Amino acid sequence: MVLPLVYSPQYGITLPEGHRFPMSKFKMLRDYLVDQGIAPDEFHCPQPATEDLLALVHDREYVRNFCQGTHPMRRIGLPWSPALVTRTCTAVGGTLLTARLALTHGLACNTAGGTHHAFSDFGAGFCIFNDLAIAARCLHQEGLVARVLIVDLDVHQGDGTAFIFQNEPWVFTFSMHCADNFPLHKQNSDLDVPLPVGLGDAEYLKLVNYHLPRLLQSFRPDLVLYDAGVDPHYADRLGKLALTDQGLYERDRAVLSTCVARGVPVAAVIGGGYGESMLELVVRHALLHRAASEIYGRLA
Repeated sequence: MVLPLVYSPQYGITLPEGHRFPMSKFKMLRDYLVDQGIAPDEFHCPQPATEDLLALVHDREYVRNFCQGTHPMRRIGLPWSPALVTRTCTAVGGTLLTARLALTHGLACNTAGGTHHAFSDFGAGFCIFNDLAIAARCLHQEGLVARVLIVDLDVHQGDGTAFIFQNEPWVFTFSMHCADNFPLHKQNSDLDVPLPVGLGDAEYLKLVNYHLPRLLQSFRPDLVLYDAGVDPHYADRLGKLALTDQGLYERDRAVLSTCVARGVPVAAVIGGGYGESMLELVVRHALLHRAASEIYGRLA
């Protein structure tokens, strides 16, 4: 049995030289997974999200303005282009497909996703549409899930996700993030765990292993959406925490194995990561897929 992995060539587009968003990492990650034998050259390819799907979470005026190139992009931080529209909608479709595969197979991973700074009517921090929120609401409206737990371990708070679901008890938002980091103005997740600058592996893993089993027991989700951002790494340009490669791997293994052991399907996205070396960044993102492949092998 092969771990379900989701990828599209549309995930990566060309940005102006020197842009700080590491757009080339998506294809590099796909190639690295194949080259390292972590995954065979078999990926599920998503379809772009439609306007109706995006409108489950986002205002239609915002969706149309972005797709037509009339929405201001300064807060988002990416230059608009038709290719960016296709890329954005495809990444949302990828997270939804990953969630569907997780419900069928117990575990699945995207090679993109985690745009948790997107609110219903605006985007921010390289995030345009909130793929986690869209996937959760779509599956809920289809009656495939009654309760969804969003585990956000990106170094930045999942503020858009928290705000979108602030009055919806069928979703539980859990965010562990560096307190002294973007966004400046935090939202209220159902559980926020703000972390001090410089926190390392041991203390971080204790918190994950303390909170996650309790949430699974008390909330009893039908699906976990896991944002496995690698920006808590000590070498991340935007992080401020101090996890190592081994710490990230242990974190991902802990989250995935804890969910799988309780019979809770888990769909993982790669979240943020901003390194000086693109190859080192890709290796860090691949830790998620390495851990997932090992766990899925036992699950199968």
